[in-house]
Amino acid sequence: MDPITLRNLPPAVASAIRRRAMAKKTSLNKAVISLLEEGLGVRQRAGTAYHDLDDLAGSWVREEAETFEAALREQRTIDSDVWR
Repeated sequence: MDPITLRNLPPAVASAIRRRAMAKKTSLNKAVISLLEEGLGVRQRAGTAYHDLDDLAGSWVREEAETFEAALREQRTIDSDVWR
């Protein structure tokens, strides 16, 4: 694939790309590709059928994840009186 060079990006656009890369924990290049795919309505990623939950992936803060894990641990506890 041919490389594309972008010059003279407006500061607001460059900042938005950097924020997107940081939020998604990805490279600037991948952030730009993702933004272009979304804006153009195309997806080139093989094997990915659905994208409706993409914005949720990795969006929890540590406290939310710990609360969720604690709730799962509680649900996974075996009640020995029930299983006699």
